[in-house]
Amino acid sequence: MTGYVVRRLALMVPVAFLVSVAVFMIIHLTPGDPALIILGEDRTAESIVRIHHELGLDQPLWVQYWIWINHILRGDFGRSITTHQPVLGSILERLPATLELGLVALGWALLVAIPLGTIAALRRGGIADLLATGLAVAGVSIPNFFIGVVLIFVLSVSLHGAFPFGGYVPFAKDPYENLRHIILPAIALGTAGAAINMRFTRSSMIEVLEQDYIRTARAKGASWLRVVFVHALKNALIPVVTIVGIQIGGIIEGAVITETVFTWPGVGRLAVESIFDRDYTVVQGIVLLAAFSYMAANLLVDIAYSWLDPRITYS
Repeated sequence: MTGYVVRRLALMVPVAFLVSVAVFMIIHLTPGDPALIILGEDRTAESIVRIHHELGLDQPLWVQYWIWINHILRGDFGRSITTHQPVLGSILERLPATLELGLVALGWALLVAIPLGTIAALRRGGIADLLATGLAVAGVSIPNFFIGVVLIFVLSVSLHGAFPFGGYVPFAKDPYENLRHIILPAIALGTAGAAINMRFTRSSMIEVLEQDYIRTARAKGASWLRVVFVHALKNALIPVVTIVGIQIGGIIEGAVITETVFTWPGVGRLAVESIFDRDYTVVQGIVLLAAFSYMAANLLVDIAYSWLDPRITYS
C-alpha cells in the first residue's frame, strides 16, 4: 500500500503541472482587463499602461506563467489584484465556511441516499422503489440554485424567517444560529448528491443481493437484517464511495452557485467575486486548490476500497 501511495503522489506532479498550465492560459485568455476594473472611470491610456506594467501583464504569457509557477512552488500564491491581500490567506480565511457547508451537505446527502437506496433495492419494483427513483430523477434534474430559491421562499419568506435566507454565523460563536443558517444552503447543495448516491446505492445493492454469498448466509440461518446491513451493504457501498470521493473533491466548485444564492462567505463566493473583478491571481489559486482537492479525494477513495473489500489489493 505504501508503494502505491508513493506512486500516486508522484503521478500527481505532472497532472498538477498540466492543470496549472491550463488554468493559467484559460484565465488569461478570457475577455476583460483587470486594469479597467482597478482604474474605473478615471482611466487613461497612460494609467492603463502603468497598471499593466505593475501587474506584469505587459510580459509574454510564458514569462507571466514562469513567474507565477515559481512563486507557487515556494508557497506564494501572489496577491489579489483588487484587494492587494495575499491570495492564499484570502482563500484560507474563507475555506472553513465552504468546508463546513460542503461536509454538512454531504452528510445530508448520505443520510437520505443510503436508507432510500437500500429500501428501493429491497422493494424493487414496488411503490417505495418508484417513489425513490422519481425523487432521484427530480433531484438530479432540478438545478441547485432553483432549489435554493424555492427553499428561501417556502422555509424563510413564507414562514416569516423561520430559517434565515442568507448570511453566516460561525459555529464557535453561536451553534444554534449556525445550524439555522446552514440548513437551507446545505439542503440545496446536497440534494443532487443525495439523488446520485441513492441511485448508485440502489443499483449496487440489487447486484450484491443476488450474489452467492448472500444466499449462503441466508441458508446458514443469518437474519435478513444481518445479511443486509453486515454482509451486503458494506460491499454495495464501494461504488458509492467513488461518487462520494468525487463529491468531496468538488466541494469548492460545487458550492459556487449555492454560496452566491445564500450569500455564504466561502471560497465559491470569493471565486465569483474574483471572476467579475478579473482578479486573475485569486481565480487561479482557487481553481488550483480545487484541482488538488480532486486528486487528494481520488487517492483517499482508492485507499478506502481496500478497507471496504479486502479482496482489493495494491501492489
